[in-house]
Order: sequence, then structure tokens, then C-alpha cells
Amino acid sequence: MVETLFLFLAGLLGGAVNSLAGGGSFIVFPALLFVGVTPVVANASNTYAALPGYASGAFGYWQAMAKYKDRLVLYGIVAAVFGYIGAELLLVVSDEQFSLVVPWLMLFAVLLFAFGNQINGFVAARGGGRRGMKMAGTVLLMAFLAGACVYGGFFNAGLGILLLAFLATAGLSDIHAMNGLKLYVSAIVALVAVARFAFNNSIDWYHGSIALVGVVIGGYVAAKNAHLIPTLWIRWAVIVYGVIMTAYFFWGAYGG
Repeated sequence: MVETLFLFLAGLLGGAVNSLAGGGSFIVFPALLFVGVTPVVANASNTYAALPGYASGAFGYWQAMAKYKDRLVLYGIVAAVFGYIGAELLLVVSDEQFSLVVPWLMLFAVLLFAFGNQINGFVAARGGGRRGMKMAGTVLLMAFLAGACVYGGFFNAGLGILLLAFLATAGLSDIHAMNGLKLYVSAIVALVAVARFAFNNSIDWYHGSIALVGVVIGGYVAAKNAHLIPTLWIRWAVIVYGVIMTAYFFWGAYGG
């Protein structure tokens, strides 16, 4: 019962954070580890818990994405293929190997989260909509998207920032459409990854489902009350928490 309550509360907080500022995986993934789920399975279960939020968010932004519907099929195919490759990569590493990689993935994700706005602004200023970038061709853009999707299939945290950077590079500036496309791609990456993890029996359905219920409820409640909490406060709290968790994982992997 204590583990169940702990995971449910972690899911509530993670879902709320996702709605308000992003970064819920920094809460749910460590929580799964703390209740004894092995690292690879905890990562797969975290992706499973995040999937409904991606799907419902993409549905909510559907009208904003309508003017880019010509891109949905291409983006969806790239997300499915390379998200699957990322999931496949996760399944070929051992828990011991993944434990050594996790601190670096967490550090990368925290840096993306902390400096995501600056990264997106830098990319948009130098690439978005310019003729030089258009001449670079669709292949380079799709390589960027493919790399982000491989990362997302392997490790979910920080995927949204990578996708926003890709969309800025592709010339988009409508933040609502960008958020919708980000969630659309994230949902497909998570869907194929969860399907692959399930086929390999690599999801802890019990603990993952408890977190999932919490994420769904927390995300809904937070979205309804978002006006009551300054987003900047939430962002700083997530960054501080992410730094603490990253240091903890580094200590456990290399200093324990």
C-alpha cells in the first residue's frame, strides 16, 4: 500500500508538472526505481505511463495542427520507425549498462529542459524559414527528427525539447501548432516503444499503471488550475529536482 500510494502521488505530481511546465519524467522514472523496478523496465514503464498524456494532448491541439496536415504522415512514419529503433536499442542493454548510462541521459535531459527556450530561439534564428536551410534539404531535417525519435524510444525524458528544436529548424513559429506536432510525434514514438516493450515483457504493468493513473489525473487537474501557479516557479522546481536526481544517479553509478 505504501508503494502504491507513493507511485500514485509521484504520478499525480509528474502529470501536473507535465501540464504546467514539462519534465514529469524526472519524477515518475526515479519513483519507479525507488520502489524496486529494475532500470530498463522502469524506463519502459515510464514511457507507458506518459503515453496517454501525449495522445490526449495531441488531440487537444488537433485544430492548431490542421494547417500542417501534409506533414503528419511523413512525421508519423519517421516517428514510428526510429522510435522503434530506439526501443530496440534499450532492450539490448543490460540493467547494469543502462544504470551507467542513466546519469548521462538525465544530465542531457535536464540541460535540454533548463536551456530549451534558448536552444529553440538559437535554432529558429539561424535556421527557421531561411532559404539556406530549405536548400539543405528535407533529408537533413528528417535526420534530425530521426535522431530525436531514436532518443525518445530509448529514453523518454527531454524528447519534447528536441522535437521543438526540430520544428523550429523546419521553419514553424506557431507555438500551438508546434506543441501539437511535438505531442503527436511523441505519442507515436511512445506507442511503438510501448508495443515493443510489451512484446518483450519489459513493462511492469502493475507499477506502471499506478503511475499512469496518477499522471492522467494530475495532468487534468493541473490543466484546469494552471492559472493559479506561476509556470516559472514550476520550471525552477523541476530543474532543481532534476539536478538533485542527476547527482544521485551519478553517485549511485560511479561513486557508490
